[in-house]
Amino acid sequence: MRVTVVGGGIAGLTCALSLHSAGFEPRVREAARSIEAVGVGINLLPHAVRELAELGLADELDTIALPPRRLCYYDRAGGPVWEEPLGRAAGYRWPQYSVHRGTLHLMLLAAVRERLGPDAVRTGLLFQRFEQTQDGVRAHFLDRASGAPVAEDTDVLVGADGIHSVVRSRLHPDEGPSRWNGVHMWRGVARGPRILDGRSIVVAGGTPGAKFVAYPIEDPVAEGGDALLNWVLEVRHPRSDTPLDRSNRPVPAAEAHAGLAGWSLPWIDLATLAERSSAIFEYPMLDRDPLPRWSFGRVTLLGDAAHPMFPMGMNGGSQSVVDARVLAWCLAGESDPVAALRRYDELRRPTVNAVVLANRELGPEAIIARAAEHGGALPAGQAEKISEAYKSLAQATAEQVNGHASWTVPDDATNTTATAAVTLKTAPPGAPAPDATAP
Repeated sequence: MRVTVVGGGIAGLTCALSLHSAGFEPRVREAARSIEAVGVGINLLPHAVRELAELGLADELDTIALPPRRLCYYDRAGGPVWEEPLGRAAGYRWPQYSVHRGTLHLMLLAAVRERLGPDAVRTGLLFQRFEQTQDGVRAHFLDRASGAPVAEDTDVLVGADGIHSVVRSRLHPDEGPSRWNGVHMWRGVARGPRILDGRSIVVAGGTPGAKFVAYPIEDPVAEGGDALLNWVLEVRHPRSDTPLDRSNRPVPAAEAHAGLAGWSLPWIDLATLAERSSAIFEYPMLDRDPLPRWSFGRVTLLGDAAHPMFPMGMNGGSQSVVDARVLAWCLAGESDPVAALRRYDELRRPTVNAVVLANRELGPEAIIARAAEHGGALPAGQAEKISEAYKSLAQATAEQVNGHASWTVPDDATNTTATAAVTLKTAPPGAPAPDATAP
């Protein structure tokens, strides 16, 4: 089966690796002229790390990423509010990882090219539209180098082209623009002294627009040296009648200094952090309303194209990785790709839609928002209750992650036989029961 994946980001490349592992022939088509190591930090939660490990990437991840051991919440003055262990320290069989997004991206790209061949990923192809019949899909692209149209026939089309997905806009033409909550994120990466024990994610402040986040993504090069830190400062700009600037504008150092001046965090030198950041960019905090449907015939959505969410709880990228694995599992378990995409929709969309809505209500970061309102740490047990409820909603408690059956497709399974469709008919624990009447 041929599968065309629109979008060569983390979601699209993980999708290609998952499909290849399941015995399919994926091709990735990316609009950017080249794929480079850009961006800032990202966290991969244990439910995503498990899936990447099952794709044979555990050693590579451990080489490029750092496993944080605890999440620490503080008030605006740097006073402790609450903390919890992360990864293996919290009972997971897999670690959590903090890593530079660009480094992770290039690792996945290298794996795709090694396993699928150097031509599996083509860049500079801007997706425009598709037509589908009962037997397949024709995807149309524009070659950005030559200006020539490119048509590609495929059995399944997957839109993994991000929050501004063109595939999504073709499936839901009346949806409109993404949703902004009035907050901008100033994001940077800089060398600086280790924070606390050097393995902590720190979140300070309260409500969105009044929050600071920092965590290490690379250890010091030499003993006693500076670590590479990812940092985020949330700010609010007055809403205006002018269109929202989505260009990720550079933030001048003087403006960054002014924004950080109102913070007093004893465990980090904010002025030095701003000075040492090679570039600081402003990103609007955006999401979209949950969709009632991802899959239409042989076309579906994945990752931020399906469920862009506010960055509460570090869940966006991790859920995209799980999407990719479930999609491959569903395609291997059904002889009919239409039924497979419908099954994927049923398995993933309700869970991730719930996370999108929970993140609008601050997700686990409701802990520091309520502490700010309360004027101090929450009463005993309340923070733990908020944290565990969110993890359970996201299917990401230690028990859920450690206990569910693997999404890995057996080596002898293929979607070309009726046997495979029967063999893979049972979903891992925690997933909705398969529809026995599906074609």
